[in-house]
Amino acid sequence: MRNLTIYTDGGSRGNPGPAAGAFVILDENGKQICAGAKFLPEATNNVAEYTGLVAALEKAASLKAENIKVFSDSELMVKQLNGEYKVKNEGLRELFGDAVG
Repeated sequence: MRNLTIYTDGGSRGNPGPAAGAFVILDENGKQICAGAKFLPEATNNVAEYTGLVAALEKAASLKAENIKVFSDSELMVKQLNGEYKVKNEGLRELFGDAVG
């Protein structure tokens, strides 16, 4: 699987509160090849967003992806990953590092 598309999202009830991050991975024809989610007993929305992304990237690596397009509705995460915002929150630094590898 060379070209994959990832859709990822995350959310928290209470912010912080019970949370989850999730993803769907599509092949180059737009066919879903897998999906996953990770429950977090206590996390913020932003941690949940990054958790979904990191889980998706780990799965994509296991599928030997060469090119990946990622779609997310998290403005903060997208701007941090694109270098427009600094990662100031200590709790997000490790997840950011995991995402950019």
